[in-house]
Amino acid sequence: MRVVVALGGNALLKRGETPDIATQARNAEAAARSVAALAAAHDVIVTHGNGPQIGLLALQAMRGAAPTPLDVLGAESEGMIGYLLARALAARLPDRPILSVLTQVEVDPDDPAFARPTKPIGPFYAPEQWRALAAAHGWTGVDDGGQVRRVVPSPPPRRIVEREAIARLWRAGVLAICAGGGGIPVVREPSGALRGVEAVVDKDRTAALLAAELGADALLLLTDVEGVYANWGKADARMLRRLTARDAAALRLPPGSMGPKVEAAAWFAQRGRAVIAALDRAAAALAGDAGTAIEA
Repeated sequence: MRVVVALGGNALLKRGETPDIATQARNAEAAARSVAALAAAHDVIVTHGNGPQIGLLALQAMRGAAPTPLDVLGAESEGMIGYLLARALAARLPDRPILSVLTQVEVDPDDPAFARPTKPIGPFYAPEQWRALAAAHGWTGVDDGGQVRRVVPSPPPRRIVEREAIARLWRAGVLAICAGGGGIPVVREPSGALRGVEAVVDKDRTAALLAAELGADALLLLTDVEGVYANWGKADARMLRRLTARDAAALRLPPGSMGPKVEAAAWFAQRGRAVIAALDRAAAALAGDAGTAIEA
């Protein structure tokens, strides 16, 4: 089976964890265990999130003379996470060729998402700390359980620039790690040249687009929760084993996290199997024994 595995950024750097490389390397090794188990029996491509990492890189970049653009920070985070994952996977799959691919993704420069930031990046802040940062940098934030997180524009992907190169790698038996963080956001100029833009493309929408364009049989969206929940965060919360796109609309899922994940899965479900599950339940999710199966 041909499977696109999308690793959530929060699965690689969990809430409250120290954002150092040693911590992220340990989490990459845990992710590699799940991916390697799948890769032993299936043809796998890996994508990953970068929400926590790109936000931290943005904070570090503010110490310089000029702010680093989000597309460049996206490339930095994609390279860093791709390296950690490739190293961890190579230790578990010594006979499998593995390659991390910096991936550009075209977006529409006139997309209304640029006027409505929704994608969370970076750490969580106490309200008083956030107010100082927002005033200093003009950032937009969203409340998340009493803390505040920065949000940036997240236009949908239109085209994966390196799609054909990734397809060739897959046909050649290479385990590609690509489209990290949804890919590096670019727009095409009238001349045909590509230009980076200030945005973060949703990783799950890009993973779904990649899976569809490569003809994958299944899309696994792996994160830090067991699946999609009704009444999330309340005493009567319950996990849903199956969910249709129509039912999902009634749940009012968060627009910056589970909402786009379900939308991406429902879009791909018209073409193949789509499951949202916990990172350590990847094999069980593909077998239908864990997670939430999303139906068209």
